[in-house]
Amino acid sequence: MAGVTPALLFCHPSMEALADEIAKRCSHQPHMIPLTTPVTPIGSTLPENSPPNFTDPSTSKVYRKLQQPVQFCKTIKWDRFKDNWPNLFIDKVKSYAGRDVIFVGSFHSQDVVFEQLSILYTMPRYLVRSFKFILPYFPTSTMERVDTEGQVATAKVLATMLSSIPTTTRGPAQIVMFDIHALQERFYFTDQVIPRLESAIPLLLREILTLPDEMKSKITIAFPDEGATKRFGSMFGDSPIGSPDDGTIKKYPIVTCTKVRDGDKRIVTVKEGNPKGRHVIIVDDLVQTGGTLINCAKALLDQDAASVSAYVTHAVFPQESWEAFTDKSKINMEYFWITDSIPHATEIANHKPFKLLSLCDAISDALLGYDLVSYN
Repeated sequence: MAGVTPALLFCHPSMEALADEIAKRCSHQPHMIPLTTPVTPIGSTLPENSPPNFTDPSTSKVYRKLQQPVQFCKTIKWDRFKDNWPNLFIDKVKSYAGRDVIFVGSFHSQDVVFEQLSILYTMPRYLVRSFKFILPYFPTSTMERVDTEGQVATAKVLATMLSSIPTTTRGPAQIVMFDIHALQERFYFTDQVIPRLESAIPLLLREILTLPDEMKSKITIAFPDEGATKRFGSMFGDSPIGSPDDGTIKKYPIVTCTKVRDGDKRIVTVKEGNPKGRHVIIVDDLVQTGGTLINCAKALLDQDAASVSAYVTHAVFPQESWEAFTDKSKINMEYFWITDSIPHATEIANHKPFKLLSLCDAISDALLGYDLVSYN
């Protein structure tokens, strides 16, 4: 629709495929959408049985919901000097003044952090109207506290660095992150930016509804430790089991595992809940080498779980440690769902039992639900 200026979407090269899908999804909807709930102007009342798009009697103005489309831009040149420091250039940068800008990034490696920080610190200075940095994976989130003097809470350090993103003409920049390890990390950022903590768990809930009837009717959610139970347990509290059309709404049973010391060893055992005869899905925010997930799966199978699957938002898997899950002699998992919050997840998902749940819908829904909507 004429008159709706697109938001500009940029990305780091490692996130280009995801950014392209986000732009397509956000621009697929019509730019003018009838209001589901009419907006009533201050001082006026909405007549009974009035249509969704209504006319204010005092002004004859029709109130409608406008959606801002998204334009995918590839105008950042990502080069390197001979000494391997970034050589960056933002083409047509002055034309972005007064525009809403979104940048999809990834801090999956220390090698790419500085070049992205350089872009983050630069773009708002060219008078962009608003700036959103979508960082699906906050890489230092597991080092969020100090247990012994001398430890460095690198989660706080990275949050401080991101808090230096300049303010835009419309206010502070927003930093959108998914399933951060600890919710209190939002307070590590200064008031100069707004951290937005989103979750990809709805992608898993939607995926569960596509499972065979025999399996999804016996789903149990397991967590590898008490921390994960506190972090995600409430998200499975009122989810539908079985077909969403059959009217059966009840809570998913929960199993919590824990590590206990056995001599010099620490073993994983089931602390609460009963996995017997259930199709159990282990849920956590991230996986590193996968040792804890494997031991958790074995503990569940030892207590006669019918099958075990896993879900993590962030498939870190250093040094190709994901390969352990493709060897059924080590652990036989039905499914292992991961998202593309880290670029290499797309390649990992080509190997069973892994299956990719793209963050495209989760990010697009977050943008379409608030950022790209206005009322006119």
